[in-house]
Amino acid sequence: MTENTQQQTAATTELPTQYMPAEVEGPLYERWVERGYFEADEKSDKPPYTIVIPPPNVTGSLHLGHAFEHTLIDALTRRKRMQGYETLWQPGMDHAGIATQNVVERELAKEGKSRHDLGREAFVERVWKWKAESGGQISGQMRRLGDGVAWSRERFTMDEGLSQAVQTIFKKLYDDELIYRAERIINWCPRCLTAISDIEVEYQDDDGELVSIRYGEGDASIVVATTRAETMLGDTAVAVHPEDERYKHLVGTEIELPLTGRRIPVVADAHVDPEFGTGAVKVTPAHDPNDFEIGQRHNLPSIAVMDEHAVITVHGPFQGLDRLEARSAIVAALRADGRIVAEKRPYTHSVGHCSRCKTTIEPRLSMQWWVKVGPLAKAAGDAVRDGKVKIHPQEMEKRYFDWVDNLHDWCISRQLWWGHRIPVWYGPNGEVVCVGPDEQPPAGEGWYQDTDVLDTWFSSGLWPFSTLGWPEQTESLKKFYPNSVLVTGYDILFFWVARMMMFGLYAMDGTPPFHTIALHGMVRDQNGKKMSKSFGNVVNPLDWMDQYGSDAVRFTLANGANPGVDVPIGEDWVKASRNFANKIWNATRFALMNGATIEGELPPVEQLSATDRWILSRLNKTVAQVDALYEDYQFAKLSDALYHFAWDEVFDWYVELSKTTFFAGGEQAKVSGRVLGEVLDVMLRLLHPIVPFVTDALWTTLTGRESLVIAEWPKDSGFRDDAAEAEIENLQQVVTEVRRFRADQGLQPGQKVPARLDLTGTALAPHEAAIRQLLRLQPEGEGFAATASLPVAGATVSLDLSGTIDVAAERKRLAKDLAAAEKEKAQAEGKLGNEAFLAKAPDNVVDKIRTRLAKADEDIARIRTQLERLPQA
Repeated sequence: MTENTQQQTAATTELPTQYMPAEVEGPLYERWVERGYFEADEKSDKPPYTIVIPPPNVTGSLHLGHAFEHTLIDALTRRKRMQGYETLWQPGMDHAGIATQNVVERELAKEGKSRHDLGREAFVERVWKWKAESGGQISGQMRRLGDGVAWSRERFTMDEGLSQAVQTIFKKLYDDELIYRAERIINWCPRCLTAISDIEVEYQDDDGELVSIRYGEGDASIVVATTRAETMLGDTAVAVHPEDERYKHLVGTEIELPLTGRRIPVVADAHVDPEFGTGAVKVTPAHDPNDFEIGQRHNLPSIAVMDEHAVITVHGPFQGLDRLEARSAIVAALRADGRIVAEKRPYTHSVGHCSRCKTTIEPRLSMQWWVKVGPLAKAAGDAVRDGKVKIHPQEMEKRYFDWVDNLHDWCISRQLWWGHRIPVWYGPNGEVVCVGPDEQPPAGEGWYQDTDVLDTWFSSGLWPFSTLGWPEQTESLKKFYPNSVLVTGYDILFFWVARMMMFGLYAMDGTPPFHTIALHGMVRDQNGKKMSKSFGNVVNPLDWMDQYGSDAVRFTLANGANPGVDVPIGEDWVKASRNFANKIWNATRFALMNGATIEGELPPVEQLSATDRWILSRLNKTVAQVDALYEDYQFAKLSDALYHFAWDEVFDWYVELSKTTFFAGGEQAKVSGRVLGEVLDVMLRLLHPIVPFVTDALWTTLTGRESLVIAEWPKDSGFRDDAAEAEIENLQQVVTEVRRFRADQGLQPGQKVPARLDLTGTALAPHEAAIRQLLRLQPEGEGFAATASLPVAGATVSLDLSGTIDVAAERKRLAKDLAAAEKEKAQAEGKLGNEAFLAKAPDNVVDKIRTRLAKADEDIARIRTQLERLPQA
């Protein structure tokens, strides 16, 4: 045994014979953290590379969407760290106002209490206590996944520094008259008892009823239709289009509002569509955003008919009823009064629901705080139009512009206790004072602070710079702002991305918060269906990590990540990725046992075999390909390229082709061992950002060095050898074709067959021993009779099958298969040639028949080739 072989054997003894992710991943991650690999130094002279984590809710736990997004971000940051960048992946969590308050209120309810029993101060203390004890379990789960975040920099949107940032920007916006207080229609959740923004409303088709109601009498009557009859109690007008001839005689007059005894005007407004329904609409300014706008244009009063719980507060007979109860009672009363002209039920229509608790949203007139988004949204749109910020994939730009170019003022106040309290004080004589972080609030009798808190998205909109110490001009802010890229789902393009763009440009003197917005899709089940508890298809990624390892989950997610496109995922795919991790482990272990090494320089080209030159050429092309795909955020394509390079080219071909060299020993074996070591070294570096655990465990064993996390990213050396690649491709054709023939004849993979190889005129002569080994071909012996000959890639492989198969039985079997394929073809051609059938058959049925015909043609060609190659019986 040579000294080199002894070293390699010793190295492999450090590797268990089987890869056990549970024994490797946890200890390895803790070692990375303890050594500070993921921390970032603002004093470093390395170029910065910054990504913020989309802050998960403090109430949350790791779901597949998190695992997917974190895998992509981790891959980017690990690669950049290896490329020599001062890399910061900024971690932290969002206080999640409504969600967190709901969690703690549910806990109190178990004790028979409400937040009002505790009072505001004690309730907020209770939330902080819950956060300390139960919140943030996702941090531990992120470690399981392998997230390389700078843990020492972890932030929380309610911590002291971020609270100062929130108060600072509120004051600045207020002073610049970009924040104001006004009574407007908002989305109100009667369950959460707070306003919510438009983007926090989920619309779904609900079954309701559409009733047509006659207002007024005789010629002075108008029919209006509504799905919310209970709001008619607050009607203050009926509106028609100014050019609608049917109602011109009524415009400017008043008609009686049923059940109430009130008289309301008929107004002309261009908002009304004369072609829809009766061309007349009821106007309820206090309970509908469009009606509110009509009311503003015509100076109509606003009559609120429901309280914060959606309980009717007006008109005796219905007062105290829930809105749904009131709807039925009012329709019944109108019917009894002869006012119902038509009823349609069920009537399916789109209804808004609270994204947190799924309660039906109630539009409600309310005094709230607003951000005047006009100038902020324009700046956010211009930053993309001017090329300061790139959106990837580019086709997502249209969705971004559709949003920011049509943005309504943003309601930022929430009627909650948990969150950043609005820094405005009211005085006894109507004074209003906005207080900055370094200012003392006014004191004295009659002064009190606004009771509302800010929308959670207000504080998370500051995330790219507040986490770096803003408003202080810290060294971290100077080094790491703006972020290099934002990786996030297209589903929060409006929730979060637009907010960060507006606030970043405003607070940071026109500097956008990131250079690139890389949008990814949503994780779905293997059938492309949205994951939902109601569908029963939600997967806990931790279960898959326990069973298959974190690398397997990561690789599966990355392998499905096409930019901006949803990602289907199923357990079978995770199993396949587990098999890939095992293949990397086992093949690397085998390679180490057979001479793979990184010791010394690579041998000069003239000492390399064609096989060595081929794999080095393929290696460098793969490095260049992977680099280009990373820069284009093509995770699926780069993962696929790495998979096929590692499994197909390195393990299935190079290692197998080199076995004869390794077994023979000598100088050429040392050369190939050094080449294989080089290939493994680079391959493991390329794979590391996506599958960090298995690669680091193998690479440190191979190289004896500290960790792949801090290793250098491979560079394309420029070495190419097209001639060697063509030579090995021909070899692969020979092996693949003969293997296919053997399989067609029913030969077992390990069954040996006498064969003659005619390699004259090809470059394959040096590979005869490898070809014979790969194909289990024995030398032709005495009495050799070539019963089948296969011409492939300029070579001819002649096989003696006389002692291996029953030729007559094989011909009989193939003849039967051929007859079946020809019958299938005739049936398919008959149907496709029948004009009457084609005229009636659905497209999908016709497509299936065409597919059957194509398959039959393929089978016929394949079987005939097999018969031709068989010796005569």
